[in-house]
Amino acid sequence: MIRSLMTNPKISHRPTICYRSIQPSDLEMLEQIHSDVFPIRYESEFFQNVVNGRDIVSWAAVDRSRPDGQSDELIGFVTARIVLAKDSEIADFFRYDSSKEDQTLVYILTLGVVAAYRNVGIATALINEVIKYASRIPACRAVYLHVISYNNPAIDLYKKMSFKCVRRLNGFYLIDAQHYDSYLFVYYVNGSRSPCSPLELVTVVVSCMKTGLKSVAAKLMKNEEKTVKWPKCKETRGLISTQNKRMIKTECSGCEYV
Repeated sequence: MIRSLMTNPKISHRPTICYRSIQPSDLEMLEQIHSDVFPIRYESEFFQNVVNGRDIVSWAAVDRSRPDGQSDELIGFVTARIVLAKDSEIADFFRYDSSKEDQTLVYILTLGVVAAYRNVGIATALINEVIKYASRIPACRAVYLHVISYNNPAIDLYKKMSFKCVRRLNGFYLIDAQHYDSYLFVYYVNGSRSPCSPLELVTVVVSCMKTGLKSVAAKLMKNEEKTVKWPKCKETRGLISTQNKRMIKTECSGCEYV
């Protein structure tokens, strides 16, 4: 996949971006970008698994028109892993069928772009590669990821790309002895969706209202059928019956924080 982009003020030429798999020759640059981009340090085993494709799929972005001769050097990347849906933390956020144990998800591990090439659509293109990959797996139900709570540019990007924020995880990250919250984002594929869509929520509310009205009407009719005899020449007082109200709490929204 090749895409030409408008010139970035940080770049002295018009880049032509190509996307390919990460290769063993990318190891040094992959480690360098991770070190520059992320506050979390990854073990060497992780990088070896990425460049050798051991249980990890990956895409690299390179600039084929670089004037310095480094036309195949990484300028961006995304890494991901296929996981079983039944073993994931998001089984409650899509229509998981327990009878189909082969259902899978794609979890995005890391995503990064070097500073000079940011804000030109490379991150979006890399995520789209993951989404297309997941969509081609019939048993895959969703793509999901975590993002640290203060990374507003990333949060805005995922929302713009129709990822759904379904949970806030307190103290998910531990960086330099300090805990940071994380947001969990999900992108549904292959017809999967949240188990509580807006239409279903309306249907549930209407159904509850109808059930409540029918219950009240039945009780009123039952009370009318009863005949109560009162003593003569006595002051009568109306009997007031109270019914406990039940509150139905729904937790389904486009962005739910818990």
